[in-house]
Amino acid sequence: MAEVKTKETRLSVAKFIGKVESGQKRKDSEAILKLMKQVTKEEPKMWGASMIGFGRFHYKSDSGREGDWLITGFSPRKQNLTIYITPGFDKYESLMKQLGKHKTSKGCLYIKKLEDIDMKVLKQLIKQSYQDMKKKYK
Repeated sequence: MAEVKTKETRLSVAKFIGKVESGQKRKDSEAILKLMKQVTKEEPKMWGASMIGFGRFHYKSDSGREGDWLITGFSPRKQNLTIYITPGFDKYESLMKQLGKHKTSKGCLYIKKLEDIDMKVLKQLIKQSYQDMKKKYK
């Protein structure tokens, strides 16, 4: 069985954000970093070369694959700011309707820029999903 490639590293979060080319994306990344630190009360860690994560949990899937993964986090990708909402969005339908301009996939929230969304709603989404994961993986 293939090993999970993206793992927590000792790379510097500050250096990574400092290298984000777009000034707006860097500013938005700094705001998300501050928000996630406030909500999770955890220090950020780099996961792989481009993901910033908060918290971790150990999982074992039905297929037998297991490993560690971040509880929540983000990455300033070229196309979008990607925010990782690990449990997905099914439980947070009402928040998603209030969030503003965004797209989603299974556990990823894609935002062009923070001014497109309601930051109070984003904070609540991150808080609820983080707490749900902490309860599930005590």
